[in-house]
Amino acid sequence: MSSSQVKQVIRKRVWDLMEREGIARFPRPVYDRIPNFEGAEMTAIRLIELDAFKRARTVKVNPDAPQQSVREKALSSGKRLLMPTPRLRQGFILLEPNAIPNSKIRYASTIRGSFEYGKIVELDGLPKVDLVVVGSVAVTPNGTRLGKGGGYSEIEYAVLRQLGLVDNATPVATTVHDAQVISDEIPLESHDLIVDIIVTPTRTIVTGSRASKPSGIIWKKVGEKMRKEIPILRSLESS
Repeated sequence: MSSSQVKQVIRKRVWDLMEREGIARFPRPVYDRIPNFEGAEMTAIRLIELDAFKRARTVKVNPDAPQQSVREKALSSGKRLLMPTPRLRQGFILLEPNAIPNSKIRYASTIRGSFEYGKIVELDGLPKVDLVVVGSVAVTPNGTRLGKGGGYSEIEYAVLRQLGLVDNATPVATTVHDAQVISDEIPLESHDLIVDIIVTPTRTIVTGSRASKPSGIIWKKVGEKMRKEIPILRSLESS
């Protein structure tokens, strides 16, 4: 099997397990999603106890449902939150915690609320990011991960890396259910984003991975469909 086929087999097995064992939460079914899971709130609580979170001024967090609690905790902890719009079609939204009433922080951490309380920022207005949090379908203890297969976490990271707003030392964390931490060997390709920290409802794993993260956008991996759908890619390519 090709690397992409192996990855899809693993995704399917994890999605099946989460549905079968009642681990999955709304939105369901979890197939073709970054799956929401029981205990997502506890992972957020564990994440904010990390030194990497405490030191961070700006945290970039994906917009998927299982990381909503992470986004809420970031804002309530006084962190600036950089949130990609779904599929990056409108770029990134920046939320300033001091501009959001305390009673609205939870709502602001949702996709709909982020558009109301945050602002879409142009490429030249993006801030330096101190901690990246990504969602995953599966992840191994050595830091290799699988998203849902669209490549959006990799593109989001690559854009920030291309602009010099993250580097190889910027910690990348993922929050997942324990069942999503697997022993399989996940094929690692040049565009894949490895993680430094895995947080589950019961444990925190520091991966110790020495693999390099992508140093920028690998243009030969970006298809025409993605170019058409993501304006900031066209801006970067023409700059």
